[in-house]
Amino acid sequence: MNCWDATERRGTAELAAAVRISVAVQADPTASYVLCIMAIKLNHTIVNSRDARAGADFLVGLFGLPEPVPFGPFLGVKVANDVTLDYLDAGEHEIQIQHYAFLVSDEEFDQIFGRIRERGLTHWADPAMKQQGQINHHFGGRGVYFQDPSGHLLEIITRPYGNELPKQ
Repeated sequence: MNCWDATERRGTAELAAAVRISVAVQADPTASYVLCIMAIKLNHTIVNSRDARAGADFLVGLFGLPEPVPFGPFLGVKVANDVTLDYLDAGEHEIQIQHYAFLVSDEEFDQIFGRIRERGLTHWADPAMKQQGQINHHFGGRGVYFQDPSGHLLEIITRPYGNELPKQ
């Protein structure tokens, strides 16, 4: 964690990092404030699968990613922000269906959605899977949901979801 007194002068990069943080302060000009920034990033997550190879290959093929990398019992699929999805055979264990959302560019959306349609995959505009065959346009972007071979609900979006609900 990086901390400094709020009255210290700092460079542009540090100021930009501080601006992204909402800080509640008292309106007391005599008080001293310390600003702390944590640089925590998601590194990996385990994706329990009926067939780890099928799940990893599905994601790689659909998204145009590098081949999965074996590591112990896992098959790691690395995405652009250095997060790895580690596919693991669930064996006898029940799979708890998870949701994984991927922020993609408009060009990547077109490519991936094209592959979804080429493969004849069922897709939805909503996570409740009621708007079959449609995409959404939340926050001025495009989004679509579809399932991987184990039933996990994957989503691609072109705009990050904000704090406001999208207009219906």
